[in-house]
Amino acid sequence: MLSSILKSDGNISFTFYDRGELVKATRNFHKNNSIGEGAHGTVYKAILSGGDDTTPAATVAVKRCKQIDPSRTEEFVRELVILCRVNHPNIVRLVGCCLHFQAPMLVYEFVQNGTLDKLLHGWPKRRVVMLATRLRIAAETAEALAHLHSPPHTTLHGDVKPENILLDDGWVAKVSDFGCSTIDDNIQVVPKGTLAYLDPEFLQDFQLAAKTDVYSFGVVLMELLTRKKPRAKEQKNLAIMFQECMGNGTLVDLLDADIVKEGSSITMGVIHQASELASRCTAVPGKERPALGEVAEELRRLSDIMPEDSEALHALEGHGYISTAGETETTGFYGIGRAALSTELAR
Repeated sequence: MLSSILKSDGNISFTFYDRGELVKATRNFHKNNSIGEGAHGTVYKAILSGGDDTTPAATVAVKRCKQIDPSRTEEFVRELVILCRVNHPNIVRLVGCCLHFQAPMLVYEFVQNGTLDKLLHGWPKRRVVMLATRLRIAAETAEALAHLHSPPHTTLHGDVKPENILLDDGWVAKVSDFGCSTIDDNIQVVPKGTLAYLDPEFLQDFQLAAKTDVYSFGVVLMELLTRKKPRAKEQKNLAIMFQECMGNGTLVDLLDADIVKEGSSITMGVIHQASELASRCTAVPGKERPALGEVAEELRRLSDIMPEDSEALHALEGHGYISTAGETETTGFYGIGRAALSTELAR
C-alpha cells in the first residue's frame, strides 16, 4: 500500500530497506548505538554501507518504533505518506523505512549536533549561547512548524519541545519526532506529548489543533530566553512564572544571565519583543495566540536585528567550553543590562 502510494506520487528518493541492512547498520541494535529514547521508540545511529566501491557509506538515524496496534496500520501508513511529502530545510528528512519487523523502522537523515535540550542543559560545563543564536534557532523552528501547518497536507506536531528540535552543522534547527502528529485539525486524541509543554486547553478536551503547537512553541521560546526547564521540583510551571513576571515587571530576574549581560539597548529591546511574543503564544484562551506563520515572521525579523558572531558559534563546536557566572553575579556591565531591560519591560 505504502509503496504504491509513493510510486504514484513520483517519490523516488524514499528507500525501502531490508531487515538485514538495518540489523547490520545498527550492529543488531546495540545499546552503544542508541542515541535517544522517547515515548514512541528508540533511535539508533547507523552506518549504511554504500553497496559498492563507488557509493560511500551513509550515516543515518534509525527509529525503532514501539509496536502499533493492528487497527492503526492504515492510519500509520497515511501519516508516513504525509511525512514523505514534507520537504523543508528545518525538518528532519525521512529517507526510508523497513516494515519487516514487528514494529516499523523509520530511517531519517542523521543530524550531528544533538538536541536543543542538550545545548541548553546537557553539557558538563555550561556553554554560552548568544541571544542571536537562540533567536535564529527559534525562527527556524517556527518556520518548520508553520510549514507543517500549511496546506495542502496540514500536519500538527503534538509534541513540540527542545528534545524534538535537533541541531545540525552550524547549529541549524531541524524539527523531528512526529510520533504525535495528525493530519486533521481539531481531532480528539489521547495526550502523548510532554506535560510541561502541553496546552492547558488541550488537557481539558484533548482536541489537538494548531494552537496546541503554538502554546508548546511558546514554552520552548521561554526556555530559550531563561535557560530554565519548564517544570522544576517545587517550582511553578515556567509558563505561569513567565507570565507573572511579565505582569509585575520582574522578568529580568527570570531571564538567563548570559543574554542579559550582552547589555546593549538593542539587545534589551529585542529581548523585550521576544518575551512579549512568547507570552502571546501561551495566551489563554488559545484563540488569542498568533498563527505560527506570524510567529516565524516576527522571530526572523528579530533574528535579523541580531547578527550572529562567528567566534561564538565556533566556541559551541567544542573549541572552548565557556563557564559563565551565576545569576547572582552583578558586574557593572550586567547591572547596566538589567537596568536597561527593566526600563524596556516597564514601558
